[in-house]
Amino acid sequence: MEMTTALWSFALVVGLLTLAPGPDTAVILRTSALGRRSEAWGVVLGVQTGTLIWGTASAAGVTALLTASQVAYQVVRWVGIGYLLWLGVKLLRSRGEETAASEDAAAGGFVQGWRRGAFTNLLNPKVGVFYVAVLPQFIPAGAPHFAAGVALTCVHVVEGLLWSTVLLAFAQVLRGWLRRPAARRLMDRVTGVVVVGFGVKLALAD
Repeated sequence: MEMTTALWSFALVVGLLTLAPGPDTAVILRTSALGRRSEAWGVVLGVQTGTLIWGTASAAGVTALLTASQVAYQVVRWVGIGYLLWLGVKLLRSRGEETAASEDAAAGGFVQGWRRGAFTNLLNPKVGVFYVAVLPQFIPAGAPHFAAGVALTCVHVVEGLLWSTVLLAFAQVLRGWLRRPAARRLMDRVTGVVVVGFGVKLALAD
């Protein structure tokens, strides 16, 4: 398999993965819909940073530890579960009374969003296991393993950025409605339930 064919084939596989809803999708939609543009972009870039780290670590053989060591996998898994549950409960308890403009203008909004997106991605061990299981199959024989792995990961990152741009544009449609505190509380409750649900799903998964 040539590198060009590998890139297109991998793009199709991770494209389907990108379109599948996950906790990162819920966080991006909620943050953007509340009018926090800089924080929303922080979440987007944080998620893609996590993807790049997972892919690079997989190309270097580091994430193979997750499949070789049950202890390593369980540590990352339970830390991720704890983070998702904490984030979800925090959203469920939100009162939705603060103004979106004041939060968006607050110092560190972008950094806070980036940190939230990166943690949501990096603390999901299934992403690492996906790369360990799938990435090597798309690296052509004879190609530099690390360089090819990073190139394939960049395809995933680009697709993630494109899809996130669509999500951000869609969320802006809801911005006017979400100016009302009651609507914002509803948005927080829905997002909180979704995030907690993913945390519980990860806890119950085999």
